[in-house]
Amino acid sequence: MANFTAADVKKLRELTGAGMMDCKKALDEADGDVEKAVELLRVKGQKGVAKREGRDASNGAVVSLIADDNTSGVLVELKCETDFVAKGDKFVGLAEALAAHVAKTSPADLEALLASEIEPGKTVQAYVDEANATLGEKIVLDRFAQFTEGYVAAYMHRTMPDLPPQVGVLVQLDKENAEVARFVAQHIAAFSPKYLSREDVPAETVENERRVAEATSREEGKPEAALPRIVEGRVNGFFKENVVLEQPFAHDPKKTVQKVLDEAGLKLQRFARIRVGA
Repeated sequence: MANFTAADVKKLRELTGAGMMDCKKALDEADGDVEKAVELLRVKGQKGVAKREGRDASNGAVVSLIADDNTSGVLVELKCETDFVAKGDKFVGLAEALAAHVAKTSPADLEALLASEIEPGKTVQAYVDEANATLGEKIVLDRFAQFTEGYVAAYMHRTMPDLPPQVGVLVQLDKENAEVARFVAQHIAAFSPKYLSREDVPAETVENERRVAEATSREEGKPEAALPRIVEGRVNGFFKENVVLEQPFAHDPKKTVQKVLDEAGLKLQRFARIRVGA
C-alpha cells in the first residue's frame, strides 16, 4: 500500500477534478507522488476520451462575463454528463476560463473558438479535451454568445439551488438602464422568445404558420368569408408567442415588452438565451 494521506487525495482531487476512487488508485500506482498521479490520471483520461464521445452530455452550466462598464458581455455553455461534475469547482472554473477567453479574443464562430489558442501551444479544443480526461466525463463546448456594443447586461437563472446557472440571458440595449435590462433579461429567461421583432422571423416560417392556420381553420369548419381574419389572428398569435417585443411583459402582463421599452426611452437591440442542453 502506497504511503499517502487523505490530504494527498484531497489535493489531487482539487488539481484534477477526478473522483475520489480514481485519485486513490492513481496515488497508489504513483507510490504517493502527487505530481506523478496527476500525470497518470491525465494519461488514463485521454485514453478514455474517444470512448466517451457517444455519451450524452445533457448537464452543465451557463456562465457569463460582463465588462465593468457594461459595454460588452459573454455567455458560454459548457456541458457534461452528470450534475455531480457540473457543480464542481473544476468544471465551473473551466467554463469561466472559456468565457474570459471569448471576451478577450472575440472569435467569429464556434469553429474559430475551438481552434484558437487559450494557452501557449494549446487550443481551446485541446483544453476541453484535457478536462474531458481529468474529469472522466464527456465535456462539450458548443455554444457561446458575445455582444460588444450598446449597454450589455446578463441574467443567470438556477433551476436547482445546488447547481450552477442552467439558463443565461444576454441583452443589449441602446442606452444604459440597469433595471430595465435586468427585467427584460428575466422576462426572456422565463418566456424563451425566439425572435427580437417580426422582421427577424424568416419569411418561410411565417408562410408555414399561415398555411397551418388556414388548414386548421378549414378543418374546424370556419366560414370561408371569415378565414382571412381568422388566419391573420392566428399568425399574430404566433408573433405574440415567439417575438419578444410583442410578448406580454413578465412583470406587467398588461404591457408588451415593446411598451415597457418605449416608456423607458430604450431599444432592445439584441438578445441571446442559452439553456443547458436545449
